[in-house]
Amino acid sequence: MLEFLHTLTRNWDIFSRGFFTTLKLFLVGTVGSLAVGTLLTTMRVSPVPIARAFASGYVSIIRNTPLTLIFAFLVFAAPKLGLDIAFEPAAYLALTVYTAPFICDALISGINTVPVGQGEAARALGMTFGQVLYLIVLPQAFRSVVPPLISMLNAMLKNTTVAAGFSVVEAGAIQAYLSERGENQVYTLLWITLGFLCFVVPLIVLQRYLERKWAVVR
Repeated sequence: MLEFLHTLTRNWDIFSRGFFTTLKLFLVGTVGSLAVGTLLTTMRVSPVPIARAFASGYVSIIRNTPLTLIFAFLVFAAPKLGLDIAFEPAAYLALTVYTAPFICDALISGINTVPVGQGEAARALGMTFGQVLYLIVLPQAFRSVVPPLISMLNAMLKNTTVAAGFSVVEAGAIQAYLSERGENQVYTLLWITLGFLCFVVPLIVLQRYLERKWAVVR
């Protein structure tokens, strides 16, 4: 047991750096994917055909593209196109680009649960498309899709480990660093697992809280 604890204390520099980077990746990816996902949702239900076509095409293509391939494009191909992006910003961008279409699909499902009559009544009162969407439809859509949204953010948290393969020192890279130091790999993996649980458990608590607070009466 003492050796298990020493695995953490002896290598606190690596553990703290790795999980702090993971936290940054998760927070930036969450804000970015929610913003881009909401924008894509707006475009998909927009009365403008070009906007609908672009959003639908983006969602279809990215959803069927592996996250590793997006990372590889931003890290290796983008510099050859004149876009020199550092490893960590590339990880933020990759997570946002990859997760946003899933957020969009969830919100579209939520929009489908909002009674059509509400939008028609709002338009009859003279509200614009944007006002109807952002003041009436989307708030209800978000409330109805809390569980899948939290699940997607949970999946994105785990996807941050892909960044370790592209020179980003986050939680997924801890095992390799400690292997070079000759640390017990079982203890190392146990500490990494416990670290991820410290992120996942609050997400589960948040999901249950929002489900109770935003319960939709049907």
